[in-house]
Amino acid sequence: MRTKQIVKSGLLAAFAAGTFMACQQPAKQGNTESSAPAAGTSASAASNGLVIAYVDIDTVEAYYNYFKQKKTELESNQQAIENELQANVRALQNEAADFQRKANAMTQSEGEAAQRTLYQKQQQLEGKAQNMRAKYAEQENKFNEELQKRLNDFLEKFNSNKRYAYIMSYRTGASNILYKDKKYDITSEVIKGLNEANAAEAKK
Repeated sequence: MRTKQIVKSGLLAAFAAGTFMACQQPAKQGNTESSAPAAGTSASAASNGLVIAYVDIDTVEAYYNYFKQKKTELESNQQAIENELQANVRALQNEAADFQRKANAMTQSEGEAAQRTLYQKQQQLEGKAQNMRAKYAEQENKFNEELQKRLNDFLEKFNSNKRYAYIMSYRTGASNILYKDKKYDITSEVIKGLNEANAAEAKK
């Protein structure tokens, strides 16, 4: 389970789950007031009260500062965990090899005691690995929850004028969108707003 893959899937899930989907009820008949269509949107789509835009997830991952920072932190934490566990494994392997070298000189009771000790240490190491990876998974879950909240909060403000009926997520090779017109791409606006919100929070 690699951090990069997990974090990426977390971001994609946050978007695909509706983070970038803002529902807008179609305009009622007889209502002469309507918001101006977004630049580049077709007149027919705007008149029908259905304006759709999309956000490129790969680009967000590359330029959303909060995501990049947290992704780096998670990868660093995972590497530290793996380094520590690998060092523990090597130490146990060395101890087992030392036992093998000395086994012929041991009595039966000494050999059995040494084997029990090695087995106990192996069990302890397996437990340690499970605990460390469980804590790491919890950190990932918290990150994904926080990311979801940030995206939801931003989108609510971003689309407060109900300009878009749907804001879809797009990722190269992993999207249900078969065709996209770049004039409906609002990725740069979204990234700019997310980074501004993140910078403002950092100053508090």
